Amino acid sequence: MRIVAAQMKHETNTFSPVPTPLARFSGRAATPYEGRAAYDAYRGTGAALAAFIDIAEREGAELIIPIAANASPSGPVAADAYRHITDKICAAVQQGCDAIFLDLHGAMVTEEHDDGEGMLLARIRAIAPNTPIAVSLDMHTNLFPAMVDNATVLAGYHTYPHVDVYETGERAGNVLMRALKGEVVPTMAWGNRPMLPHVMRQGTHAFPNREIQARARQMEEKGEALLATVFAGFPHADVPNAGLSAVVVTDGDPARAQRLCDELLDMAWQARAAFVYQPEPIEKSLARAASLAAESGKGPVILLDHYDNCASGGTMDTTRVLAAILKAGLEDVAAFAIHDPVSVQKMVAAGIGATVTVDLGGWNDLPSVRARGEPLTVTGRVKLISDGKFRNRGPMERNVLHDMGTSVVLDTGKVDIVVISNHVEPYDIETLMSLGIDPTLKKFIMLKSRVHFRAGFQDLAKGIVECEGVGVCTSDYRQLVFNKVRRPIYPLDPDMQ
Repeated sequence: MRIVAAQMKHETNTFSPVPTPLARFSGRAATPYEGRAAYDAYRGTGAALAAFIDIAEREGAELIIPIAANASPSGPVAADAYRHITDKICAAVQQGCDAIFLDLHGAMVTEEHDDGEGMLLARIRAIAPNTPIAVSLDMHTNLFPAMVDNATVLAGYHTYPHVDVYETGERAGNVLMRALKGEVVPTMAWGNRPMLPHVMRQGTHAFPNREIQARARQMEEKGEALLATVFAGFPHADVPNAGLSAVVVTDGDPARAQRLCDELLDMAWQARAAFVYQPEPIEKSLARAASLAAESGKGPVILLDHYDNCASGGTMDTTRVLAAILKAGLEDVAAFAIHDPVSVQKMVAAGIGATVTVDLGGWNDLPSVRARGEPLTVTGRVKLISDGKFRNRGPMERNVLHDMGTSVVLDTGKVDIVVISNHVEPYDIETLMSLGIDPTLKKFIMLKSRVHFRAGFQDLAKGIVECEGVGVCTSDYRQLVFNKVRRPIYPLDPDMQ
């Protein structure tokens, strides 16, 4: 048996000014991982591609990995980058195979296509019309018909933070293997509802997504469905099918698949108001955080700068929340992070122990939210310089290698500010521990994150305070102009029925 397994992952924020060339999929390498390099990079990790590797080895199959391309979220993918990645995958399929395993995101927008994944699948299907295809997808998938029409089975994460990435690859891959052996005949049904759930209210730690995802898992566990997935969708991609959808796979029973799919969609629609985020002024948020910190008990108070999360396409260089923290006089703070390679190099040149004054961040104007870059002048001591490499402790993407690039900790006396050269979201405590900062010993931790931080930090925290900042990950849809998304849609059109 010959299996082609590949990865192509990018969550595209069409409002983001951050470009997405091929180099963004490659890290410090010249091109994304291929072949043996991809195998070595992902085997034994918490990635869906790792699950595909394990399944292929369990079955004694010949495994071909033409490419493993994964880029931090940003603006639309460059056309040449998309062609490079998809050409590699299609060339491998062209050589012939018995099954195809794809580790995709589901919200990729390119300079030419609103549905990057669907276009890839349609192209593969034209090459191999009868070859079964299993696809693992992110919960933030914006599901298009081409994805469903050209795959054999689809499965998406049941958790946000996404701590079941490997398990989702297992779910999709194992059902496909059963189909290859003639044990099941996968039949898919899908649908959507006119909803754009706010990302800040998509977490599976709370109602309503907790209950919706629990029902999807129950369908699989009770044998009602082979696979059941609810995609909360990624609202920062201005494309027609942005928003909530579901797909259910049954064993040769299309009517049941549709009935179960509709049940999940109806659960979401009935709870639509709970998917809406309500912001509060940052001054009120920081005052509340100070009160929480004064209460008895151990652990830091998390201050979320969630309008500027690089893992949703943010520039990670806006400074409004950090400036407010400094102005409020909060002490014993760790701030992760400001993306500013230029300031990093200035501090590296000054050396550890030097006192420096730098203009942090503010490199990017944000026309989509009508904001200009605002650098923040900060004076402090260069406390630590690092190459920025670490492996996740887990539970999310355990053992996956991350690279913040050359990184510096700047100590202002009250705030340890982490300044990094590559975009990395802080959802694992190794983002701080690798830089000599123990988060459990801090009074406050500022994180440029939305929900993923809960994977590594929620259990450590005394409290969590969401802070209104500025950025292209804004949870205030009034700041964004949607041109392509289907209308009417809730809550852009709040009175729709």
